[in-house]
Amino acid sequence: MLLLALDTATPAVTVALHDGSSVVAESSQVDARRHGELLLPAVDRVLAEAGLKLDAVTGIVAGVGPGPYTGLRVGLMTADTFGLALGVPVHGVCTLDGLAYASGIEGGPFVVATDARRKEVYWARYEDVRTRAGEPAVDRPAEIAAQVEGLPAVGAGALLYPDTFPDARAPEHVSAAALASLAAEKLAAGEELLEPRPLYLRRPDAQVPKNYKVVTPK
Repeated sequence: MLLLALDTATPAVTVALHDGSSVVAESSQVDARRHGELLLPAVDRVLAEAGLKLDAVTGIVAGVGPGPYTGLRVGLMTADTFGLALGVPVHGVCTLDGLAYASGIEGGPFVVATDARRKEVYWARYEDVRTRAGEPAVDRPAEIAAQVEGLPAVGAGALLYPDTFPDARAPEHVSAAALASLAAEKLAAGEELLEPRPLYLRRPDAQVPKNYKVVTPK
């Protein structure tokens, strides 16, 4: 097994290689505006660090979000392209699940929250590092204060809103290393992974104006 994992659902552009037992190379850069520019060089970097070629990869792991439309589609389209070119399966993993897995929080419950912009967070509650309670959601922090009261919280969203998440902990952003490790563990156990389809939770910011006027040539 050699999994190539990547995620662009948060400001982190993160890539890792996992050989089925451990992470053999990884790269992470935080830049919310340069996902498309940074992702492929990061793939080249981890392959070079591991001394491997792309055709050695036997599976792709992609973070499916939730995340902003533009950044998220960069990673997923790249994962789909690699999968088609190599003829290997593409597996999806919830980005919040990767953060939960990397938190190392023993026991539970706890919360993972990432920045959804518009003064909102993408969030989910976890019973332990591998068990999510319910589906991810997007809400204003004040609206979920009662649901997360007293719980440790992981992620950039938790750090942004200390009134709602006073016990905020690392990591701030997801790592592809965590996604790859979680995916490898699930695959080895025969568990089903997600389809590599984006989890947006809301419509994209860019929309066609409602009163758009079509101009046709005479």
